[in-house]
Amino acid sequence: MTQDFTKELADFERDGYVVLENVIDSELISELKEALLRVEHDLGITGRDTDFEGRQTIRIYNLLAHGETFWKVPVHPRTLPFAEAVLDDELQVSSLSAITLCPGQGAQPLHADDQLIPVRKPHQAFTLNCVWALTDFTEDNGATRVVPGSHKAGDMPDFGQDAETVVAEMPEGSAIFWHGSLWHGGGTNRTDERRYCVSNYYAAGFIRQQENQQLGIPLDVARQFPRRLQELCGYSVYKGLYGHVDNGDPITMLGRTSDTKMIWEQSYDDMFETEGRTPSKG
Repeated sequence: MTQDFTKELADFERDGYVVLENVIDSELISELKEALLRVEHDLGITGRDTDFEGRQTIRIYNLLAHGETFWKVPVHPRTLPFAEAVLDDELQVSSLSAITLCPGQGAQPLHADDQLIPVRKPHQAFTLNCVWALTDFTEDNGATRVVPGSHKAGDMPDFGQDAETVVAEMPEGSAIFWHGSLWHGGGTNRTDERRYCVSNYYAAGFIRQQENQQLGIPLDVARQFPRRLQELCGYSVYKGLYGHVDNGDPITMLGRTSDTKMIWEQSYDDMFETEGRTPSKG
């Protein structure tokens, strides 16, 4: 059944972000946290080397290559439909990563996720972040700070710039979505516990993905993904044109069949059929 996001989309358009509370069940939350701790241990991951990423922050990139538990995130039935409503159903996973704020992590500088895309702002959403709260997000433990309405600004924040922010507090199991142009930043973790989250960053089909999914995820792993996840990782064709391989759907490289019509086929079949004419020869 199609979900009605009328109110949520209106809030998103006005503020540049929206919180969907209690959409992830506790069993999956526990499974994700356990998987993150496993990857962190196995790979020996520690705090990052830059102030922006966070020297007391555990970041794990390319999560789809680290186990089936993470495959459930981009295609989750309570979050993917909203992303499709904002972008469209030919969107892609730009990146899937974990951001764990450890005790003592300071506030992250305000920034926007799409500020490196050289397009005049404001503009429609080209990218959309969906952050899952794997623990409660509170002001004390570093909940994301956002600048409501900043997605409609004509510029981006300078590094270290201050602005009036709202703390996006939400209970464990919730998800916050924000427009790629929204000014935001992680908060300060003043507690003695970690703040866990997974950041599922989506992009429109015509935008280059932040993480190179085709090289970062081994083919033998990608072949095991459910078809929708394969499509979200870029094994698909946007508008029958962008992303094709030899004029075909790249999903066939994973052993799938495809009935996708390329744009050139659509031009002749659809245009002339709609107009009731026969294509000319020559």
